[in-house]
Amino acid sequence: MDASLAVRLAELGISPARLAARGLQPYAEADAASLVLADMNDAGREFHLLPGAATAWQAMRDAAAADGVTLFLVSAFRSVARQYEIVAAKLARGQCLDTILAVSAAPGFSEHHTGRAIDIGTPGSPVLEEHFETTPAFAWLQQHAANHGFAMSFDRNNASGYLYEPWHWCWQDPAAQPTSKGLTA
Repeated sequence: MDASLAVRLAELGISPARLAARGLQPYAEADAASLVLADMNDAGREFHLLPGAATAWQAMRDAAAADGVTLFLVSAFRSVARQYEIVAAKLARGQCLDTILAVSAAPGFSEHHTGRAIDIGTPGSPVLEEHFETTPAFAWLQQHAANHGFAMSFDRNNASGYLYEPWHWCWQDPAAQPTSKGLTA
């Protein structure tokens, strides 16, 4: 962990030991120049991802639509600075740090920093709520997301200590995956 990240965590009252005890590792922030527009919502909000993740998202969204299931992005790339703002705002509202860190990653520790993670919504379901698991969209993702390189990151009782997030999926870059000989491609 670099010194500037350690300072930002200290400003929020988050000790590196607390994160290490949960087995959490920092994620490198994707270079903004490497991100591409993956999607845009009806309000004009843009969602950026790494090119491979963006292409995989678009193919997955379109495949779901072909099966009569609507998926939309709620969140995609998020900078370390933005993650800091999210946690700081929750602290300013008087939320307990333990409660915050059960639902929000510490700055530097979010998969969203990588440009590969997405939060998915579907019409008729509240966003970023466990209710998402009861939707046809979630059932479709469970059957088909892996075909597009996406895996759900935080299932029930996950080792990282985050609450269950059926809406949070991360693209597994095939170029970074081991080949059958145990080497990366």
